[in-house]
Amino acid sequence: MIAAAPHEATILPPSIARLNELAYNLWFSWNWDALGLFERIDVEKWKQSGHNPVRLLHAVDASQLEALSHNQDFLDSYHRVITRLDAYMNDPAWYQNHHTDAGYVQIAYFSAEFGFHESLPIYSGGLGILAGDHIKSASDLGLPLAGIGLLYKKGYFTQKIDASGNQQTELFPYDFHQLPLHPVLQDDKQLTVTVDLTGRIITLLVWAVRVGRNLVYLLDSDHDANNEGDRSLTAQLYGGNQEMRIAQEIVLGIGGVRALRALGIYPNVYHINEGHAAFLALERLKELLHLGLPFHVAVETVRSATVFTTHTPVPAGHDTFSIHMIEHYLSSLFREIPKHKQDIIGLGLDHKSHQFNMTHLAMNTSGLRNGVSKLHGQVSREMFKEFHGHVDASEVPIGSITNGVHLDTWTAPQWKELFDRFLPGTWRAEQANPHQWEQIDLIPDESIWNVHQHLKGELVRYARKSLMEQRARNGESSERIEEVRSYLNPKALTIGFARRFATYKRANLIFNDLYRLRKIINDPDRPVQFIFAGKAHPADYPGQELIREIYRISQLKEFLGKIVILENYDIHMARYLVQGVDVWLNNPRRPLEASGTSGQKAAMNGVLNFSVLDGWWEEGYNGTNGWAIGSTGAADWAAQEKENTRAIYHLLENEIIPLYYNQGEVPHQWIGRMKRSIQSLSPVYNTHRMVQDYTTQTYLPTAKRARLFVANQYEVATKVADYKQFIRTNWHQVKIMGIDDQSDKTTSEIPLDEITPSTKVITAHIHFGPIWPQDTAVEVIYYEENGELWEQKMVLMSPIGEIVDQAQRFQATIPSHLIHGPHFSIRVRPISNNFAHSFELSLVTSTLT
Repeated sequence: MIAAAPHEATILPPSIARLNELAYNLWFSWNWDALGLFERIDVEKWKQSGHNPVRLLHAVDASQLEALSHNQDFLDSYHRVITRLDAYMNDPAWYQNHHTDAGYVQIAYFSAEFGFHESLPIYSGGLGILAGDHIKSASDLGLPLAGIGLLYKKGYFTQKIDASGNQQTELFPYDFHQLPLHPVLQDDKQLTVTVDLTGRIITLLVWAVRVGRNLVYLLDSDHDANNEGDRSLTAQLYGGNQEMRIAQEIVLGIGGVRALRALGIYPNVYHINEGHAAFLALERLKELLHLGLPFHVAVETVRSATVFTTHTPVPAGHDTFSIHMIEHYLSSLFREIPKHKQDIIGLGLDHKSHQFNMTHLAMNTSGLRNGVSKLHGQVSREMFKEFHGHVDASEVPIGSITNGVHLDTWTAPQWKELFDRFLPGTWRAEQANPHQWEQIDLIPDESIWNVHQHLKGELVRYARKSLMEQRARNGESSERIEEVRSYLNPKALTIGFARRFATYKRANLIFNDLYRLRKIINDPDRPVQFIFAGKAHPADYPGQELIREIYRISQLKEFLGKIVILENYDIHMARYLVQGVDVWLNNPRRPLEASGTSGQKAAMNGVLNFSVLDGWWEEGYNGTNGWAIGSTGAADWAAQEKENTRAIYHLLENEIIPLYYNQGEVPHQWIGRMKRSIQSLSPVYNTHRMVQDYTTQTYLPTAKRARLFVANQYEVATKVADYKQFIRTNWHQVKIMGIDDQSDKTTSEIPLDEITPSTKVITAHIHFGPIWPQDTAVEVIYYEENGELWEQKMVLMSPIGEIVDQAQRFQATIPSHLIHGPHFSIRVRPISNNFAHSFELSLVTSTLT
């Protein structure tokens, strides 16, 4: 269905004709020999194209291409790259080798943004880069996965910083025929699908991006059949108001499912990457209702095939819409299935706020859910504790799979060449295996330092060039432009801070004590310098004020050329930064950084992390591979601010700066810490490990469960749905009739050898009504002190005797000092082998309720 080469592809000499294929496969973006091949075609045009091979091939004269087709050196490089591409596309990968019995799996990954490469600017920041890296590793590992997103005509925005430090945003439409993507063709015409928005039919063009082995399908509303307003629905990422947001999310979720159907794709795993895409569940529900399934069975069928990843650790960060907006924008859906309008609204209803919450919709329609770090998983369980009834936060069914980054994309080629010389030959394919990284210790310190110093020099040159261009554009004097040539000392300790300028990330924390900072930066024997970069959302005025503040400080005489802020942070700039600085600074308010991945990119390049113990760093830091900025999540923001500020200055003055400068030209102790960082973090915080975790923990179990639920005319889905309906209807009859806190051991049915002097037997008498006792778990709950925490303990009680008058007794042994009421409670909850997790039904009867 997809054209092998789009109509706009450049006509090339036969001997290099597959350059088109290479240009339209984003495999090039993480293979440096492929990037180098395009650069050799024309260095200047390559830079002018924004490293976009499609645009480059359009810009190069036919005579240049003809000459290259006879250049033996170029042809040799071309054939090496094409041979590698063919092997990559055709050889079996991890999935084929490890999951030979899972050929039935088909995954659809929905995300509002994807960040693959600077040549395709349809991302804003961390969420998009993560999604792009996820797709790349899925391709490397051979996963049967298709991506679904939106094609933004104007991308996010281009950031410029004026002579006063103000962020200026620029939008301009991209020519899709100059980008590395294909129109999806059907009967020689570009495929379209439609969605109904408030009675208006919106026609969506379907495009495809090839990312290695996999395809990502992007929807575009810029079609002649739409009115001017609707043509701009997909114009800008995160642009516009609530009306634009809900329209985009309907296009993504509902339009995305329709695009899959038009392509003949029927996944058995739907991965909702953040709540923006949760409307996909409603389209799938409608499909099943049209097949004649009852609503409750359709919901269970949808849940069985859905995985949800949440990225947001604060309630305000989750998309919500008024019920009126939902009724208005989903009016066509409600007209099709009018009797289920309230049922559908109920799937997303937040009863506290009376708003329709996209995260609630995602959780109600997904079987498995996860946060993006261990700490974020804990935060999410606390945040959604009420959503799951009265259970301990540790039992809330939200797991965690810690984010990673695509190693081949973010690790400098110089590092990869060094690793190729010293690590096992299988290190790239098995990068998630810690044993592959043990031989880092064998790399000579001088080799490590030479690579790092080279990359640092590249960063300094890049930063100077960027600043000179910025000042020239702002009409500054020739003196102001020329002075930039002396900015940033390549031998000074260089600290980087680059990320979205949101206030909770506290980009200005280091400036809390300018007097102390002045002494640190201007020490003639041990100089320190800072490079900042990042965008603030156009509507985030406090974030933009942070940019102004940093710019203002950077222009003070004592900081000039030693603190710089670069404009238009993107993937291209990020590579220079994460590969070239010495230290990566990260100081968010804990625990508001769900994961964070920029520090992971830096770690793979030997850059040392200096971070608050938040997100991934809480689990990544081991005391020897970077530095932890002291923080307690329990402190109020003001206390945390003081604590973090003290820790930053103390560590800089007493550990980081002395370690960097105490050993002459080759700082062996610093390099030792670099090695420990690479060795401990690279095998864990890469997307190969992350995608393998998603595969084993969510994708394969979900696909298996989805197949089971739809088999035999939805037999299991119907049983589960009916069972849940029966349990909900009758659960009020489950009552704990009595507790014997000190049962007679001699008449107990628990074997005497299981009863010790420090334990006692307890008995619970439970009335079940019409519910079968075997469909429940009866448990003892108590807490044990573990350091500063109290951990919940659970003991399963065993049934004894016969069921009499819909009641039965249960027994268990527990520590003898526990007393019912103050120390332990009894609870009853429904269970089923077909549940995805223990608390799929948020029903609990307890002696504490």
